[in-house]
Amino acid sequence: MSGVTGRRALVTGGASGIGLATARRLVREGCEVAVLDLPGPNLDAASSVVQAVVGADVRRADEVRHAVDEARAELGGLDTLVLCAGIIHIKPLAEVSEDDWDRTLAVNLKGAFLCAQAAAPALCDGGRGRIVAISSDAGRRGVPYLHAYSASKFGLIGLIQSLAGELAPRATANAICPVSTPGTGMGQQVLSWKSQVTGHSPGQVLDEIANAFPLARTGSEEDIAGCVTFLISDEASFITGTAIDVDGGAALNTMPGVSL
Repeated sequence: MSGVTGRRALVTGGASGIGLATARRLVREGCEVAVLDLPGPNLDAASSVVQAVVGADVRRADEVRHAVDEARAELGGLDTLVLCAGIIHIKPLAEVSEDDWDRTLAVNLKGAFLCAQAAAPALCDGGRGRIVAISSDAGRRGVPYLHAYSASKFGLIGLIQSLAGELAPRATANAICPVSTPGTGMGQQVLSWKSQVTGHSPGQVLDEIANAFPLARTGSEEDIAGCVTFLISDEASFITGTAIDVDGGAALNTMPGVSL
């Protein structure tokens, strides 16, 4: 895709899952990439894939600002921000603690805000900045047992729309709404829960999910990474403030693979 090669991108939550798949894809496309994630073995391993890694907690403004500055220095600039950092919990309403709620909103929504706020001046400098945030199908419709997660992902789309209006024409901002990516750590967490609830094996649940989608398969990290690549390319230069469903054509439903 034109306009991807040479981009300088920071990928949050980039040490695993969709973030890591995106970082790998962007490197293959000729981008200079830095990964921001919590310090640990996954971040250390990511250093063999990308040009720079920076350790930070996205909930902490000072750490985020320092990490963005470090990434910008390591890459020689910054024109692309991909917001992948996220967490999930699955609980009945009565069991959701205040800490569950606060932590999920802090990572998924506050963290995205802090990263965008810190990176925006650099993204706008060259007049062709890009922000892509990973929301969810749960950001399109509320899902049982995912109260905080759904709220955070709805909020993320609202944040992206606000950024798109404010940063135009110097930068675009868009969201992606994936569904059922069982290859990620979060996807495995959800799959395990569905298996427990239904009494079906993980393999059976995956088959049931795939059969619920018109395209007859579950999603992959690479599906999402491909959409990210398009949105940061020149081909998407007239697209901003939108949320793209990457969901295999799924119709409205609650949680594929589980009948509640």
